[in-house]
Amino acid sequence: MKKHYPVIIVGGGQAGLAISYCLKEKDIDHIIFDKGQVGDSWRLHRWDNFTLVTPNWQCELPGYKYSGDNPKGFMNRDQTYEFVKGYADMFNPPLENGVTVTSVDKVGDIYEVQTSMGDFTSQEVVIASGAFHNPLIPPVAHKLPNTVKNVHSSEYKNASQLPEGGVMIVGSGQSGCQIAEDLHLEGRKVHLCVGNAPKSPRNYRGRDVVEWLDQMGYYEKSIDTFPDPVAVRRKINHYVTGRDGGREIDLRAFALEGMKLYGLFNDVKDGEIHFGNNLKEDLDKADAAAQSIKDRIDEFIATNKIEAPIEEPYVAPWEPESDISSIDIAESGITSVIWCIGFTPNFKWLKLDAFDQTGYPRGHRGVSDIEGLYFLGFPWMHTWGSGRFSGITQDAWYLSEQIAERLLIEQ
Repeated sequence: MKKHYPVIIVGGGQAGLAISYCLKEKDIDHIIFDKGQVGDSWRLHRWDNFTLVTPNWQCELPGYKYSGDNPKGFMNRDQTYEFVKGYADMFNPPLENGVTVTSVDKVGDIYEVQTSMGDFTSQEVVIASGAFHNPLIPPVAHKLPNTVKNVHSSEYKNASQLPEGGVMIVGSGQSGCQIAEDLHLEGRKVHLCVGNAPKSPRNYRGRDVVEWLDQMGYYEKSIDTFPDPVAVRRKINHYVTGRDGGREIDLRAFALEGMKLYGLFNDVKDGEIHFGNNLKEDLDKADAAAQSIKDRIDEFIATNKIEAPIEEPYVAPWEPESDISSIDIAESGITSVIWCIGFTPNFKWLKLDAFDQTGYPRGHRGVSDIEGLYFLGFPWMHTWGSGRFSGITQDAWYLSEQIAERLLIEQ
């Protein structure tokens, strides 16, 4: 016979743990399946000098908050791992580690869940496994010569794991820019392919920008209040860093210090890497995005008559003379390429038509339009923080209320 639970949770990261805590508080029997161990995504798939870009005071989960002595600092990789592991240790969730979910289907009103430890049934299923599953390395990577090592950002740890020589980083989002900085500080010759990721200031007019945006209510703004929610969910995160207490990442300053900047990585032909002609345009757009944040803060300060120091306008310290269309791989000394272009989701095991044409779960606030199915931990499920520590708490409590109501009705 198949073992039955009222609720089955797929994924034991911070999202799965959060909804487990809420269900436990409501005395709702459930089980969590996770293919790894608690905190694996932080412990195994971040580089050595990784830090969060959100300050510690914004890190919380249901019934659990950052309690260290540096609320305005930024947890590093190991501290983030300990934060998540400490959460699991605090309330002892019904978690089965090392279990792979191979199929979730629905027969009538009952969900059938097949796993590597056996088959189960449930009335409700929460998908809390996130949307970042398969590291994305494009087919063009195979056109690089055998002398060049390909590495995905999730595999990068430190400069010593790479062969001697130059490193090309493809992608200028949060991971790409922070890894570029990490290697640059280690004295490696870095070549960065710049895309359309926006830049964020770290501090402005006496405060961390996150503090300003929090006071302005940005993090409470629901996806439903935007005229085009699909466009909001597709936006790339701003690049900034929490390293060494937090600072802005200025690619132009890196260029002055010797980092080579190019446009998009387009192709590899005859031993050469070819680039798009977008470099100047995307650097300007990144600066404009940072200025837009500053302008909104200025307006908020003026409207609310807040005393805050004045800052001088940003002046670009470097401009590309012209777009470089291609470079010779051997002559440039490039021996490795780090692909920082994200992941692709893998929900082949979910045998239900639960996603819209953009690949995002259908429904509202994580409540699927398939009865008894829920999603938690996805970006912009409800607010900006839905995919981060800062917003999971609110989302988890909301879903637990919906689950409790349905189970009560079913009884």
